Amino acid sequence: MRILLILALLTLAGVIGAAVFFRSVSMPPEVWDVDPARVTPPASPNFALLRGAEAPVFDMAPDALGLRIEAIALAEGAERIAGDPALGQMTYVLRSRLMGFPDAVSIRLVPVEGGTRMEIFSRSRFGYSDMGVNGARVARWSAALSGP
Repeated sequence: MRILLILALLTLAGVIGAAVFFRSVSMPPEVWDVDPARVTPPASPNFALLRGAEAPVFDMAPDALGLRIEAIALAEGAERIAGDPALGQMTYVLRSRLMGFPDAVSIRLVPVEGGTRMEIFSRSRFGYSDMGVNGARVARWSAALSGP
């Protein structure tokens, strides 16, 4: 019984230690601020990337779209680590609720005929699979931008 208690306490300490690590690990802008149009996708499936013809186009000016994206990102608890919405290039860090796993989201806004194209690269820093989190985030943000 005592061994089980010790193992349980060690496991709990390990989980708490991992959570503290993931929540405090830095995401330096010089590494994570990238241009979605030029990035090489990782070999792992823990990302979502929309660029060029795949990227959604919104019927608004780049600066207005940038401000809406900023509001959506901040409402989800993101921290902007680089760029400026008014300039059309920004990178955010979001962390998972339980363990604090960091994800980076880089966005580039491109003026096109009929509006502004949002090129977006959302990816996980750790792990191989993100269980669809990055794809869901890109879809959720795109849907929010399409609404009123």
